[in-house]
Amino acid sequence: MSNVLATPPAPAEHAAAHFAARLRFETDVSDVHADLEAAVDGLVVIDTRGTSAWERGHLPGAIHLPTAEIPVRAAQVIPAAAAVVTYCWGPGCNGAVRAALAFATLGYQVKEMIGGYEYWVREGFPVQTASGPRQRPVDDLTAVGISCDC
Repeated sequence: MSNVLATPPAPAEHAAAHFAARLRFETDVSDVHADLEAAVDGLVVIDTRGTSAWERGHLPGAIHLPTAEIPVRAAQVIPAAAAVVTYCWGPGCNGAVRAALAFATLGYQVKEMIGGYEYWVREGFPVQTASGPRQRPVDDLTAVGISCDC
């Protein structure tokens, strides 16, 4: 008996709808990095973590807007037509999901950056800290320093 096939796979058309929907709601650190490097117009990256986490390091160009403050401050700091990308600590945290929900409730187009800050750092992308820019070596368990060409 197969553990994988104990629950049969969904029909292809259901799988296609599911995976297409996921891409509408999620993005990854590599794509966010590429878009930030290209200065894509209208893209706003939001760090939803608390102040101490933000000060220890955040994505260059990100805006600090903790989840609890989104309903009160979003309209003051994020243009209504912006495409918002939220991130929190990492895959073990659903803070970015809660933040994305808050933005969607306010009418924003929004995606969650899967992997969060943890995978941004592990893939060797630069971060901004209170003492200046920083970059850690690529973690060979998450990236090999080259594009996966996916």
